[in-house]
Amino acid sequence: MAARLEFEKPVIELQTKIAELKKFTQDSEMDLSAEIARLEDRLSKLQDEIYKNLKPWDRVQIARLPDRPTTLDYIQYLFTDFFECHGDRTYGDDAAIVGGVAKYHGMPVTVIGHQRGKDTKENLVRNFGMPHPEGYRKALRLMKQADKFNRPIICFIDTKGAYPGKAAEERGQSEAIAKNLFEMAGLTVPVVCIVIGEGGSGGALALGVGNRMLMLENSTYSVISPEGAASILWKDSSLAKKAAETMKITAPDLLELGIIDDMIKEVKGGAHHDIKQQAGYIDGILKETLKSLLQMNAEELISQRYEKYKAIGKVSVEDQYIGVN
Repeated sequence: MAARLEFEKPVIELQTKIAELKKFTQDSEMDLSAEIARLEDRLSKLQDEIYKNLKPWDRVQIARLPDRPTTLDYIQYLFTDFFECHGDRTYGDDAAIVGGVAKYHGMPVTVIGHQRGKDTKENLVRNFGMPHPEGYRKALRLMKQADKFNRPIICFIDTKGAYPGKAAEERGQSEAIAKNLFEMAGLTVPVVCIVIGEGGSGGALALGVGNRMLMLENSTYSVISPEGAASILWKDSSLAKKAAETMKITAPDLLELGIIDDMIKEVKGGAHHDIKQQAGYIDGILKETLKSLLQMNAEELISQRYEKYKAIGKVSVEDQYIGVN
C-alpha cells in the first residue's frame, strides 16, 4: 500500500469508511450503494481540494516517499531493450547511478539516472541514492559513448546529494561533479533531464546540464535541503517547513522562475499511486521534447544549452542603495 502523509489523513479516513461500507454490504442483505456513491463523490472532491492546494513542504514529503517511483521503475515502462552498463573504468561501479543503452519508441538512446533503494537492504547497496565519484564518472563515460554514436541522452534526477563521506572526497568527488558539468555543456547530442524525486545540490546538477530540464509536479530541485537551509539561516533544522516555502524549490516555483522548461503533472496523490499512468505522462512530454531537439544540429544544441543556462537568474537593481540617502 502506498505511504500516507499527515495532510492525507482526511482522505484515508474517508477511504476507510467507504471500504467498511462496501464490506458490510457484501456481508449483509442491506443495500448501501446510494450512501457509498455519495461518499465516493465526496472523496473525489476532497482529493481534488487537497492535492490541488499542496504546500511546498507537502511536495517535499511526497518527493521523499520510499515508494516513489525510481529510475529503474520508469525505464521499465518507457524504454525497451535496456542494457545496463557498469563501472567507470577507473575505480569501480556505483549502484547509486544506473545507466545504459535502450530504445525509446524504436530510437536508440542512452538512459542514466540516480537510483535509490526500495527497502533498507537495497538502500545500503545503492547508498540511499547518493553517488560516489565513480558513479558520476560512469555517467560521463556513458554520455561520451552516446555522443560518439549520436544517441540522445535522457537523465533521471533523484538524489539527496552526492555522498559527502571521506572516501568519496579522497577519490575526487568535487572534481568528478565539476567535470560532468563541463563535459555535458559541450555534448553534441540532445540531452533531456527529468527530476523525478529529490534534486539535491551538486549531486543532482552533475546529471542536470541539458537542453531541456523537466520536473515532475511533486519533485524538488535545490542547492541544499530545507533542513540544511534552516540550520544555516536560523540555527534550527526544525524550521525546515518554513525554509521549504522560502527557498522556491518546487516545480511550480521553478517553472515560474524559468529554471526548468516544463512541469509534468502527476497522478492524483503522487506518482507512487500509479507508476504506469505516471510513465505515460512523462512519455507524452518526453516524446515531444526529443522531437523538437532532434531537429537541431550539434552546433545549435550546444548554443541552445549555453543560452539556456546563461539566462537563468534575475537581478533587480533599485535606485536607492544602503547607506545612500
